[in-house]
Amino acid sequence: MVEKLSVVTGANGYIGYALVSALSKRGGRARLVTRKNRPELAPFGFEQCVGDLSDEDFLDRVFAGAETVYHVAGMVDITQTKDDLVWAVNYGCTEKVVRACSRQGVKNLVYVSSVDCIPAPEGDGIIRETNDFDPDLVPDAYGKSKAAASRLVLDSDSEELKCIVVQPSCCIGPYDIYGTNSVCTMIKLYMKGLFPVSLDFGGYNFVDVRDVAEGMIAAAESGRGGEAYFLSGERISVDEFISDLARISSKEPPKLKLGKKLLLTLCPAIEVFFRAAKIPPVLTPFSINKICENCSFSYEKAAKDFGYSPRSAYDSLKDTVEWLSFCSD
Repeated sequence: MVEKLSVVTGANGYIGYALVSALSKRGGRARLVTRKNRPELAPFGFEQCVGDLSDEDFLDRVFAGAETVYHVAGMVDITQTKDDLVWAVNYGCTEKVVRACSRQGVKNLVYVSSVDCIPAPEGDGIIRETNDFDPDLVPDAYGKSKAAASRLVLDSDSEELKCIVVQPSCCIGPYDIYGTNSVCTMIKLYMKGLFPVSLDFGGYNFVDVRDVAEGMIAAAESGRGGEAYFLSGERISVDEFISDLARISSKEPPKLKLGKKLLLTLCPAIEVFFRAAKIPPVLTPFSINKICENCSFSYEKAAKDFGYSPRSAYDSLKDTVEWLSFCSD
C-alpha cells in the first residue's frame, strides 16, 4: 500500500521546520516546498520542491497525489512597510493553493493563519474562535490579509476537500533556523547582555512551535472541516517572560523597567539599531501596541476536537534557551 503523502509549503520557516520535524518522526512521505534549495532540510529525507507558490503549474505538480497540504508559507511584517507584498503572499498565494488542491484531488488542507486576524476584544475576557473573518475589523495589512485568506479557506470546505484554519499565537521554542522570529531574536539579545531591560506593561500569549506542529497534524487527522482552531498557549506578562528568561539563563532580572510612553519615544532609535545590526525588529509601534491587547485565546475547542495540549510557557522558554545556546556553541 502506498504511504499517504503530505505537502508542506514554507517548509523552511519557523513553523514549517517544526512541522517537517514532527512529520519525520511519524514516518510516511512528504514534499517540502520552498522558494530556494534548503540543504538543512535534506537530513529529513523528504522530497524537496523548489518553486513559486504563485505559479499554478508548479502547484499542480507538487500537490499531485497528496492526501494533505499544510499551507504554512506566509509573510509577517511588523514594520508595516510592505503591505502590497504581504497581501500578495498571504492572500494571493493562498487563493492559488486552494484552487490547486481542488484540481489535484487533495483530501485535507490545513491553513496556518494567525490570532492577529480577528479584532481583540476589550478587557481580559476569554477569546474564542470565529468562522466569520472580516478584514475590515483589523487595522493592519498582515491581519487583514490573514483574515481574508482564512475566510477564503473556510468557504472552500467541501465533501471533497476538508479545509481547516489554525491560528497560532506567538511562537517560541527551538528551530528558528534563520533567526527570523522576533521573540527568539529578543531572547538571543538578552542572553548576550544586549537587552538589559524589562517592561512595566504588556504581555502576550506564547505557544511552543512544536505544539503548533503537532496540533496541525492532529487537526488534519481529526479536526472538523470548515472550522478554525486556536493553537495557543499561556498568557504571561512581558515582565514575567523576562524574569523567567533571567532565571533560566542564571542571570539577575533587569532592575530597569520601561513604560509604554517612553518606549514609543525610543522606537525610532531602536529601529535604527536593528537595521544596522541586520536582525529582525523586536520593538516597533505595532508590536508595542499589540502586547497591550487582550490575548486570552482559548484552545478549548482544539483540545476537545483533537486532543491539543500545549506545554507551559516556562518549559518552552527553557527549551528555547537550550536550543539557542547549543546553536551558538
